[in-house]
Amino acid sequence: MDRTLEPELMDDPEQARAYAEADFSAENQGFIDRFREYFPDFSGGRVLDIGCGPADILIRFARAYPACSVIGVDASAPMIRLGEQAVTQAGLADRITLQCERFEAVAGANVFDAAMSNSLLHHLPNPLQFWNKLRQLVKPGSPVLVMDLLRPETPEEAQAIVDRYAAGAPAILRRDFYHSLLAAFTEDEVTTQLARMNLTRLLIDVIDDRHWVVGGIVH
Repeated sequence: MDRTLEPELMDDPEQARAYAEADFSAENQGFIDRFREYFPDFSGGRVLDIGCGPADILIRFARAYPACSVIGVDASAPMIRLGEQAVTQAGLADRITLQCERFEAVAGANVFDAAMSNSLLHHLPNPLQFWNKLRQLVKPGSPVLVMDLLRPETPEEAQAIVDRYAAGAPAILRRDFYHSLLAAFTEDEVTTQLARMNLTRLLIDVIDDRHWVVGGIVH
């Protein structure tokens, strides 16, 4: 099945709220646990979350790593507003900063001690821009963890995944999940992207029937 692009931004407030209210606790905590597993020696510094959405992963990360300051960027204003509310409620506004901007606009080079991203890549028409910017922003030797959806082989398989994992979800969330699966990348496509950007030290792992993870040290 060929990739079918979806809108880059989740800028509909209803759409953003449905995403923020969905229960992604298992996936998001799994992301933090995987970061710990991949990078057991990491303890602190400036960390960037690209495409941070409503900030649940940032909050979990800040709690897991009290010596970190975390910056989250997302181009969706409704997502950032929801994220700011969540950060304030969590009492972490002193260590978490959210910025409403496109990832391409993040300033600096070699300024972050680690970077992460969850469920952004499938929104992008050109994924190579993401990998290039990621490499530019982190210091050499920094850990990077990226997770996203895995494109199924057929639309029918995509619908089956939606039915399996989001049967009771609101219609808007089910719709977005389906279109996101169609817009996602395959394992081979991500491997090719990493090779083209000379990021072959980052390794991809398909962790279940709908997600892949890329992790490693950027040199």
